[in-house]
Amino acid sequence: MKLSQFAAADRLRALALSIQPLSPGDLARAAQHLDQLTKPLGSLGLLESIAAQVVTILEGKVDLPLKKAVYVFAADHGVACAGVSAYPSEVTAQMVRNFLRGGAAINVLARQHDAELTVVDAGVDAEFSESAGLRAMKVRRGSRNFLEEPAMTDEEVSAALEVGVLLAEEAHDRGVRLVVAGEMGIGNTTSASAITAILTQRDPAEVTGKGTGIDDAGRNRKLNVIRWAVRKHFPDGRNTGPLEVLRRVGGLEIAAMTGFMLAAASHRQIVICDGFISTASAAVACALAPYLKEYLIAGHCSEEPGHRFLLRQIGISPLLRLNMRLGEGTGAVLAIPIVESALRLYSEMATFASAAVSGANS
Repeated sequence: MKLSQFAAADRLRALALSIQPLSPGDLARAAQHLDQLTKPLGSLGLLESIAAQVVTILEGKVDLPLKKAVYVFAADHGVACAGVSAYPSEVTAQMVRNFLRGGAAINVLARQHDAELTVVDAGVDAEFSESAGLRAMKVRRGSRNFLEEPAMTDEEVSAALEVGVLLAEEAHDRGVRLVVAGEMGIGNTTSASAITAILTQRDPAEVTGKGTGIDDAGRNRKLNVIRWAVRKHFPDGRNTGPLEVLRRVGGLEIAAMTGFMLAAASHRQIVICDGFISTASAAVACALAPYLKEYLIAGHCSEEPGHRFLLRQIGISPLLRLNMRLGEGTGAVLAIPIVESALRLYSEMATFASAAVSGANS
């Protein structure tokens, strides 16, 4: 059932307010347990902070292996008609069909790491036959060209956010404890770059990359599009609020991922961010609910220059640096075994007392 615009706004506010900071006491108890394991203090490095964070998110209820789910949110972008991508806009629909056939990189990695995969049509400019693994939740057939008008109306932003909220709630009801939000949408690095420029107050040139692999001329064209859009929609250079940024220069899949992350954190699910587009959604979500960042893990840092500015804005550090720029959720899924390894070490290593091993000299 679709919510009215006002009901959706109230629900979003309630979600944001429901996300509370992780308990300092629980974090301290997790750290104390890690210090008692048969190893030198701190010798597992970042794995120890990951373990403490995740155990606290899960409120100490660590049931391994974790039930994991990957959602690939797909939508088209009106701004793609401005020549900002190396690929035509019909590739969005073609890749959705590839996902459904199991032939994309995210399919391979999700299978390898035992994560259920769902493809979400949030706004693809095409129609699809019913298929296992597809959720048809189209808000409209692509966002508008934000060179000419806002990408979405208030009602469309609310509807797209609600898509993500509903999916996160369904995942929670199925017992999913770890979620990944990936994406597919020709033109979406242009949207993410515009969002990043506004949220971080950086020059568009600093946060705009080559996306799908455009040449220097294409990158200059893309940069000009972003500069023009930022001047048009934010003439005084000020951030008018995260949802308004999303409405004016965002995308339907970016909005859906924003709602997804908010709802997932409200249900104390572990949220692994993927690349530039996914992290743009996370930055919008964190602007609405600052404590959300405590439920986030940055899977990797992509080659897109804007990604590192968004990670810095949120205040999270990437686990991996693999020079990737694919999207789809691939970088986040590659981080799953690191998270699960941290949890296994926390749960299965002996303590000095249980193993009758002498501790370090004081």
